[in-house]
Amino acid sequence: MTKVCIVGLGYIGLPTAAMMASRGFEVVGYDINEAAVASINSGKAHFHEPDLQMLLSAAINTGRLTAQTSPEEADYIIIAVPTPFHDGKKPDMSHVESACDIIAPYLRPGTTVILESTSPVGSTEIITARLASARPDLTFPQYKESMDAQIAVAHCPERILPGNMLRELVSNDRIIGGMTETCSERARKLYETFVTGRIFTTDCRTAEFVKLIENAYRDVNIAFANELSVVCDRIGVDVWHAIELANKHPRVSILQPGTGVGGHCIAVDPWFIVDSAPEEARLIRVAREVNDHKPDYIYDRLIDLADRFKNPVISCFGITYKADVGDLRESPSLRIVKKLIERGGIRVLVCDPLVKSLPSEIATCSDISLVDADAARREGDIVAFLVAHKQFKRLEFNRFLHKVVVDATGLMSRPHEIEQDRRINSHVAHW
Repeated sequence: MTKVCIVGLGYIGLPTAAMMASRGFEVVGYDINEAAVASINSGKAHFHEPDLQMLLSAAINTGRLTAQTSPEEADYIIIAVPTPFHDGKKPDMSHVESACDIIAPYLRPGTTVILESTSPVGSTEIITARLASARPDLTFPQYKESMDAQIAVAHCPERILPGNMLRELVSNDRIIGGMTETCSERARKLYETFVTGRIFTTDCRTAEFVKLIENAYRDVNIAFANELSVVCDRIGVDVWHAIELANKHPRVSILQPGTGVGGHCIAVDPWFIVDSAPEEARLIRVAREVNDHKPDYIYDRLIDLADRFKNPVISCFGITYKADVGDLRESPSLRIVKKLIERGGIRVLVCDPLVKSLPSEIATCSDISLVDADAARREGDIVAFLVAHKQFKRLEFNRFLHKVVVDATGLMSRPHEIEQDRRINSHVAHW
């Protein structure tokens, strides 16, 4: 039986561990978070992802998956830890470096180390050198093929979307970049056991860069839509209607604007490219700046409106980073809420069906409450639609006609909403 050790049991590592266990592998999951390890071993996921609970329970009950606070020797060791950035948008590789130091004593001849964490170009080479320095008794691959290398090292970046992780783990194409062709093939043997999508092999630098440009591409396109929304606000045009008509062109497909860009990937990864080539990656940098500025722009508009009220109450519909996902990482909507609280003098009501409790950094503030949709509509002087959860699409928008509404998601500009609503409510900012 092939044994797999997965380092990091977060949003990527845990679904991967449960999936591999369901395919017959013996899986050991390692994480420094003792509470998460205990929860996993009891059969309970420590975050929500559709169908994950069922898969995890089966993996634990069959004994194919165990979580622990120390790694073990294995045929494959997969590193799936966070790669955020420091102040100044510099990549923070400390989690990956720490993972390498921790697994080094557990390497044995024949082990394949796979880095799944999205990383700057050159990271696979760096971790190979770090592991080689820690284990001089073993031989490691270099860029030229070495038949006597006892350890294989490859990069296989995750490509899954929160809310659909388990299906995409299996169905999405995968890119594998090994230090050598032999490394790529050893990694391929693992992924081809459960991936139904195509598997492409290349060198490790190309694999690293491919993941970064995938997210940078999406970021640039979102930035175009977000910039259009700001321009339309200035010139008095409904951006949602304008984009809808522009997309009638056979070669135009503009995305929908929103409050910004969040999550651990798109909001972070483009900065890795900028850091590698700061003079050349001008468009990528500007796109990041446009998307990073959008929450501030919406905040400023809310403050302008709040100044009309003596004791303003702002109801914020949605604080997760994207629609229909309960993930708060890098959430632009949460950033807006935090700024409103920090300013003071404003009571903030939060309505989000995917959030059971307010995050710790704002939960103790006296001027914020988590409420249901009716209370948010009834008590708010200003209503801000910040995330387009499907539950919000079922709201009766005619009941908001006497509120000051900031619609940053296009919920009130949907085609099936009657034009009369758009004409009656002169207080809605459609951007």
